[in-house]
Amino acid sequence: MTNQPNQPNQPNHPNQPYDPYDRYGQQPQAWPGQGHQGYEDPHAAQQYTQQWQGQTWETQNHRAVSAQAPDPETAILTPQAPRPPQSPQSPRTPQEPAAPASTDADASATGYGPATVGGNARVTDAQRARAEGRSPIIEPGMQPAALTALLGLLLAGAAAVGTYALLVPLVILQAVTAAGWFRLNGMWPARQGIALGFAGALAADAALLVSGRSPAAILGTIGVWVLLALVLQLRSHADPDERMYGLMATVAASALAIVAGGYLAAAADAVTVGAVAVAVAVLARALPLPTPASVVVSLLAAAGAGLATGAVTDLGTSGALLGAGAAVCALIGHRVASYDYPSRFVHFTAGVALPLAATAPAVYVLGRALT
Repeated sequence: MTNQPNQPNQPNHPNQPYDPYDRYGQQPQAWPGQGHQGYEDPHAAQQYTQQWQGQTWETQNHRAVSAQAPDPETAILTPQAPRPPQSPQSPRTPQEPAAPASTDADASATGYGPATVGGNARVTDAQRARAEGRSPIIEPGMQPAALTALLGLLLAGAAAVGTYALLVPLVILQAVTAAGWFRLNGMWPARQGIALGFAGALAADAALLVSGRSPAAILGTIGVWVLLALVLQLRSHADPDERMYGLMATVAASALAIVAGGYLAAAADAVTVGAVAVAVAVLARALPLPTPASVVVSLLAAAGAGLATGAVTDLGTSGALLGAGAAVCALIGHRVASYDYPSRFVHFTAGVALPLAATAPAVYVLGRALT
């Protein structure tokens, strides 16, 4: 049996030879003359860690991502179309330009423009019309005016017949008013809001008949329906901005439909004169004339129609004043229905109903004052 030479600082590892350069041992070796114990190899901490020195790619939504600082041009906030997975054997080099997120064909198909760093807001028809130098106001035209005139004549004839006969065209007017206001605000379909506004109008009509056609029934119904619309919107799970917008549209539609019930509270002769004046005013406004001239012709025609109708009723010459006042309110409603580049459906709902609905308070007030 041979004796092995003594080796300094040999660790006690049975069946293993001592290797002073072993970096995988349990304890690092301390060499004489060093100022501290436990020499550590700077590369020993990296031997168990896999290092990736190349580029990484996400193969679904984004372009190549470099290991260095991110490129500010790739910080696109808008969503991009999914891309087919790329093979890891043929990665794209940093010098290769990335494919565009969307093409003009995709933009025209989806309604959105190409992706930008700051996002891309949608452009409304009214904004596009202003940018192109066109007016965002489009008047309903002759066909909606003819429907308004027809509904006004029905109101005038039904008022001459009796209160319950007046309910038939009035209910039609209130339904179209509620639906037209929601469509004018770009909210369609909005069945719950339209149904709520129309239900408020029916409740106001019933309250008017029960109370002996007292205008207090209209104010009371509006107050109750505002609270009801508020409660329903608070129970909604939509975003706060959408809930506020829906609340305002519901309250306005309900108020307009309920206010149209003022024809029930007004005197029968005042309803007849006012409805005829609105019919003539809207038809005159639809004539192909410049806007200032059209407004003047409309007011004069309504005053003349009121004077002629007042001669048949008990109003007499006071019908001219009532006709002119009704025409002013009708033109305001006509202008509102023309605002913000409306659609054809808006013209045949809000464009038909708003001139008559906006006239109801004037018919009641002027009718009480002149009779």
